Amino acid sequence: MYLRKAAVSLLRRVRLPSHSISTSVSPPKTSMATATPLPFPLSRKIQFPNQFGNGSSWSTTYADPPIWTILFIQAAIILGINVHPIFADDGSNETNTESEVQGVNISGLSKIEDGSVISNVHTSKWRIFTDNGRDYFLQGKLKEAEKFFLSAIQEAKEGFGERDPHVASACNNLAELYRVKKAFDKAEPLYLDAIRILEEAFGSEDIRVGVALHNLGQFYLVQRKLEAARVCYESALKIKGRVLGRGSADYADTMYHLGTVLFLQGRLNDSEVVIQDSIRVLEENGQGESMACIRRLRYLAQIYIKSNRISEAENIERKVLHIMELSKGWNSLDTVVAAEGLGLTLQSSGSLKEAQELLERCLDARKTLLPEDHIQIGANMLHIARVVMLNYNQLRGMHVSDAIAELDKAKGLLNNAIRIARKVISKSKTQNKKQGYGVSGETRRDGYAAVIVLLQSLNELGLLEINRQELQESGAKLSSTPEVKNAHFECISAYKELATERLIGDSTQVKAEYLSCLKHLSSLLDAKGTTEYRGTTLQELKDEIKRVEDDISQSWRHKS
Repeated sequence: MYLRKAAVSLLRRVRLPSHSISTSVSPPKTSMATATPLPFPLSRKIQFPNQFGNGSSWSTTYADPPIWTILFIQAAIILGINVHPIFADDGSNETNTESEVQGVNISGLSKIEDGSVISNVHTSKWRIFTDNGRDYFLQGKLKEAEKFFLSAIQEAKEGFGERDPHVASACNNLAELYRVKKAFDKAEPLYLDAIRILEEAFGSEDIRVGVALHNLGQFYLVQRKLEAARVCYESALKIKGRVLGRGSADYADTMYHLGTVLFLQGRLNDSEVVIQDSIRVLEENGQGESMACIRRLRYLAQIYIKSNRISEAENIERKVLHIMELSKGWNSLDTVVAAEGLGLTLQSSGSLKEAQELLERCLDARKTLLPEDHIQIGANMLHIARVVMLNYNQLRGMHVSDAIAELDKAKGLLNNAIRIARKVISKSKTQNKKQGYGVSGETRRDGYAAVIVLLQSLNELGLLEINRQELQESGAKLSSTPEVKNAHFECISAYKELATERLIGDSTQVKAEYLSCLKHLSSLLDAKGTTEYRGTTLQELKDEIKRVEDDISQSWRHKS
């Protein structure tokens, strides 16, 4: 209760009007105190989580440059504050939005290169403990890292003073560790205390406070505390606009993050305006073909798809693909991802021939660029299989033999996708048992993506067998074959196995795939009048459907 009151108190102090977005920010001031630092960007790629779902594509490492802040107190002090962006593809990045311990550069954890004139035994220990904590963190040894970060806070307080900005830096580092561990209740007071210290030292309108508020917004966004995230981003935007100017890349970065929050809140029009402004700033700064701008263009395309403005989304994705083809060519996965995004949009608009051609070219490129059993290849096969099944729907009434051939092609693709997904999951399980938190971020993300691909492929395979049966029976009453029920039952069994081994976390997306399998199998048993299948009764299936629906509903209420 105390923590909640502290957070509410802080947010009230920085709250803007509810309608405030980028266009309402005051013009930048023309003068600044000499002690006010300007943050400088450090170019670095941040890996984003991979999402698979109907109409979503593989996310790559598009990122805006993170920003670190220099604090001036007679000399420069590094305050590492993590501001790498969160890419919410479809609003369902539960586990994915979290930075993994390895495979991602954590900009919030920086080696100390401090020129402060304050020097004593405690400040020396602070530097050593901070560097050691950072090193252990990046090795995935979180328990050891936590001990050093805790000690660093204490040494900073004793060496520099209880409310010195060095303490804010130390608090931020420990908060970052707790965020990665999802110990949010421990992380939040540290973020809030860091902001209070900075406000006391530099004033509530200082750029360092703005950067810290941006980070707090990210912390809330990870948890889908959208209103709290919106308040933080709007407040950070106000400060950055005044200090850095509304034409700065850092201002545009916060604007983009605010746009993602508005999108997740369902405010599509506001989100569109803010993200378009963010893109405009980058283009005016000569960064119209940068990876940051590409990522924002693709997010804007998602907004258009969500608003059912498919042709506008298609135009943006064609622009993105054109940029990528000219700048990187087809020997780059960035180009492949851009083409895949366009292919999936074309699929949703009914342009199946062009969609299939693009997705097949993506598959050929991935087979050249990646190992033969990489999960991206399996996901690509799943995408093509869906297009092929749509082709089947168009052929079934006129050309039965061609329709059957399309089903056979789709089945081959799905079986290969299932095989690859199972292999990736097996590898992830093995490494997870051996290394725990030390497992690489890439392996964790690939394992999660493989779960999605496996469940979706098994579900699609069950639907394919239903279509085959309906075609062969020429409209006769459906009598489900073992192949139909087996595919859906395998999907259910795979989910339960992975849930038991704690490989899927609390992902709403995974639960949604599981729910789809449950419903399909229940419908098949209902249609045939069967009350039991392989030891599971129809009533048990219906009870499980109700339980999962309630679980998903509660998850979304909690995150909204």
